[in-house]
Amino acid sequence: MTSSASSDNWYQKDAAAQIRTERNQKAELLNGRLAMLGFVIGLLTEAITGHGILSQVTFGIFG
Repeated sequence: MTSSASSDNWYQKDAAAQIRTERNQKAELLNGRLAMLGFVIGLLTEAITGHGILSQVTFGIFG
């Protein structure tokens, strides 16, 4: 039983590591998409208002 339990143990650890890797990849993909979306929204707002991104973020202190 010990050999069976140890063989199951390495399989579970390997499966858990694979799940963590897949979750991290999905999280990074989502973060990248949200960053691109935020950048595009910032550029569109800059084009509409005429204020730069730094001015938008600092509420006009530097603009």
